[in-house]
Amino acid sequence: MLKRLAIAAAILGSLPIAAWAHGPSRQKVTESVEINAPADKVWAVVGNFQDMSWVPAVAKTEGAGENKPASGTGNDGATRKLTLKNGGVIEETLDAYDAKEMTYSYEITKVDVKVLPVNDYSSHLTVTANGADKSTLEWKGAFYRGFMNNDPPPELSDEASKKAVTDLYKSTLEAVKAKIEGGK
Repeated sequence: MLKRLAIAAAILGSLPIAAWAHGPSRQKVTESVEINAPADKVWAVVGNFQDMSWVPAVAKTEGAGENKPASGTGNDGATRKLTLKNGGVIEETLDAYDAKEMTYSYEITKVDVKVLPVNDYSSHLTVTANGADKSTLEWKGAFYRGFMNNDPPPELSDEASKKAVTDLYKSTLEAVKAKIEGGK
């Protein structure tokens, strides 16, 4: 038995580190912005799962199921289809929704990695009051890169997927802040 372990260790020790790779790791992005407005005013802009007009990249939102998450017994919850200004399409489903706590979670069910270089994407949006006249809008996402095997092309790598999501979150949160604080 010890001889077999020694042989296995010798073989594994001779392999390059890349040969030990097990595929992609789950990436996470969290971005937030403080907005000079009460939390209910911010929630009024971002709180409807069926309305993504607050995301600058979105041209049109089509949905069904209002703000009702799936019950877990089937595909009976809210869904939405986002048509982006560049023509790309993203389909999503609502996983959890709590208007009182001003939070919801959703996941992407269909996306071309050329549109957003991610797989198995889930997200969580929360508005938190910071006193009477300020609030924080936080957007968290977890996902795998656009290429699920080893040795991804640069545009579907961990770095590319993380940059795409980070850029989307930052630009959107700044746009929401400007819209709300500008009164538009």
